[in-house]
Amino acid sequence: MATDYDAPRKTDDEISADSIEELKARRADKTSGVVDEDETEAAEGFELPGADLSGEELSVRVLPAQQDEFTCMSCFLVHHRSQLASFKNDQPICSECAA
Repeated sequence: MATDYDAPRKTDDEISADSIEELKARRADKTSGVVDEDETEAAEGFELPGADLSGEELSVRVLPAQQDEFTCMSCFLVHHRSQLASFKNDQPICSECAA
């Protein structure tokens, strides 16, 4: 039997007050666990792979690497100088890739 841990607890008096007929009626009621969800509304948030995005425009401002940043030659991500772990073949490696 599933337990709803968010439901308020019943006292012993309330538990014994539930009759067998009442419990059978709850079990027979199959619609009590059904969730009414609008499929079209739920599908609006999903984007299918291969969807046509030709009409969409992406505007991102790209900043050049700053003086206190470096590009790791292992993961090719831009990191702050404080994450510089070592140099391999004169190429900077971040602390995450060096570990």
